[in-house]
Amino acid sequence: MINGADTAFILAAAGLVLLMTPGLALFYAGMVRSKNVLGTIMQSFVLISLVSLEWVYVGYSMSFGPDVGGFIGDLTWAGLRGVTNAPSATYASTIPQSVFMIYQCMFAVITPALIAGAFAERVRFPAFVMFSLLWAILVYNPVCHWIWGSGGWLAKLGVLDFAGGLVVHATCGAAALAAVLVIGPRKGHGQTNFMPHNLPMTMLGTGLLWFGWFGFNGGSALAANEVAATAFVATHLAGMAGMAMWTLMEWFKLGKPTTLGAASGAIAGLATITPAAGFVGPNAAIVIGLIAGVVCYIAVNLKSRFKFDDSLDVVGIHGVGGVTGTILLAVFASKAVNPAGVDGLLAGSGAQLWPQILGVGVVCLYAFAVSWIILKVTDKIMGLRISEEAEHQGLDYTEHSETAYN
Repeated sequence: MINGADTAFILAAAGLVLLMTPGLALFYAGMVRSKNVLGTIMQSFVLISLVSLEWVYVGYSMSFGPDVGGFIGDLTWAGLRGVTNAPSATYASTIPQSVFMIYQCMFAVITPALIAGAFAERVRFPAFVMFSLLWAILVYNPVCHWIWGSGGWLAKLGVLDFAGGLVVHATCGAAALAAVLVIGPRKGHGQTNFMPHNLPMTMLGTGLLWFGWFGFNGGSALAANEVAATAFVATHLAGMAGMAMWTLMEWFKLGKPTTLGAASGAIAGLATITPAAGFVGPNAAIVIGLIAGVVCYIAVNLKSRFKFDDSLDVVGIHGVGGVTGTILLAVFASKAVNPAGVDGLLAGSGAQLWPQILGVGVVCLYAFAVSWIILKVTDKIMGLRISEEAEHQGLDYTEHSETAYN
């Protein structure tokens, strides 16, 4: 039966997750140069329309529709045919299926938006739209079905992902790495200092992302219950621990803490706790956040050694964070916290390690390979990169005929 409290909670959570995409737009836009701020914001905002349409007509059915061989949902629910306000016995028996559908839509929207940070300041808008649409259909929807869909093959093997460590963060991190390799660095990378043009904007975006993350993780319980409370608490504690650890490491290394470092650490902690949020207690969440601060800080600093121009650290924060959290789930999870979950290493069982490692390997390899192909096809059809002259002038003027600042 429909439960009013659960329904209200998931509707609010859907709104919070939607808020994350404009939050991400501000987070990314503050870190680029002023000539690219509107182009960067537009890349996030356009996906609210583009991916929502894709979700209605094919995405929801491919991700959560009746299973076909464990790999994809069929198109029974294409165009939301048969998706009503009745509850879904398969996914959420106390809320309308329409509410479950729109909540999951918000996850589908923000995931390709995250990838854009890797190739900020150098991709043509039409190419970005084509890549994002193909990526949503060919990467996000299948992986979502494998792990969260009824009959998904990775779920059958025991792979756990509470709120998107694999489905969201690992897929976008692998795609970001492919994009960095295919598209190449910005002009002057390694020689020019690409200073963020507006860090207050980035800090505002960080706050909105953090706020929205409570809907992202807490809402993944799909009910207003004790699991939602567990995930809500774990989300905040991991975020604050990641920020504290990154700030301390940066302070120790550079002699001064920075606001950009604090923002990066918070997002690292939040991304890393995402797959484990509903399975671990408060102390474990703090430890996971602290580990995230260390691991993601090191990963971000390694990009200069490999000469990768991951402009806004998508691989080092979202990719590495999502993978790390997915594996740490098998260490810190406890049935004492969530009886429907598993016991991890610290609770006396190492059985969950293999499924988590398998999930990481399969998802990352698939997302990287398919993203590489999509990027190459997009480049062949319409060209990915803006011209050298356009890169000098900036995305705002050359792609949108606008300027952010007079």
